[in-house]
Amino acid sequence: MPSTREIRRRIRSVENTAKITNAVQLVAASKMRRAQMRAEAARPYAESMRGLLANLAGAGGDGQDPGPLHPLLERREVGKTAIILITPDRGLAGGLISNLQRHAGSLVLSPDQGGDVSMIPVGRKGLDYFARFDVPFRGEFQRLGDYPSLDDTRPISQIAIQDYMRGEVDQVSLVYAAFVSTVQQRPTTVPLLPVEAPASDDGDAAAEVEYIFEPSPEAVLDDLLPRYVEMQVYQAVLESAASEQSARMVAMRNATDAANEMVGDLTLQYNKARQEQITSELLDIVGGVEAMA
Repeated sequence: MPSTREIRRRIRSVENTAKITNAVQLVAASKMRRAQMRAEAARPYAESMRGLLANLAGAGGDGQDPGPLHPLLERREVGKTAIILITPDRGLAGGLISNLQRHAGSLVLSPDQGGDVSMIPVGRKGLDYFARFDVPFRGEFQRLGDYPSLDDTRPISQIAIQDYMRGEVDQVSLVYAAFVSTVQQRPTTVPLLPVEAPASDDGDAAAEVEYIFEPSPEAVLDDLLPRYVEMQVYQAVLESAASEQSARMVAMRNATDAANEMVGDLTLQYNKARQEQITSELLDIVGGVEAMA
């Protein structure tokens, strides 16, 4: 059994660890609420963009394929794929990072991707993980901050748009942690390019509504589609930020609870060791007295 000195040293060490994890938990909790509010506030705008795109993509005229309206709508045979992987820059987020890495790894190694696969890692954890593999990077982004803005994420979407329009990639997918709740974050894959016009939520009733686009559907699409792609990337980054802070808060709370429980077990072990030590000393004293008598 360890000595009482060793047990006391372990108790102090675990108590210091509990103080650190509790501090990280409080910081993550303060950031989590703001990150959640930003992610939830951006969702209505993203939904409105999808609805507008659904109506606009069907305005190509006479039921023709909307692909020719804009290069970002053009579908090609998949030979080269790019994956935008959004991960945290810091650790201490429980199983969130490993789940994202495993999910992205299954996509990179999937035969359904076809042809060459390249990546655009956003966040240091994804960059460090896939740097060990033979996966080319089309660009890399780090330190976007806890509350990134649209200007911070626009270069990511610009790289994807330019590579797709130049024909360097045939499809682009977006991988991130979708925020479901404080205790649940789901690794998600979203097709980014070519842009797929969402189906209208109103069904046939929406199809009967006639819209007039000025100066033309092509001109509106030319301005709308890049904004739509930028908004998709921005929304994914906001979702990832909310997921990161939520996962970190929950992980640190569990770590603090585990540390406090360990302190209780070590305290009990210390009391038993101390009791055995006192009993042994008393026996030595009694034995010495009996020997002198």
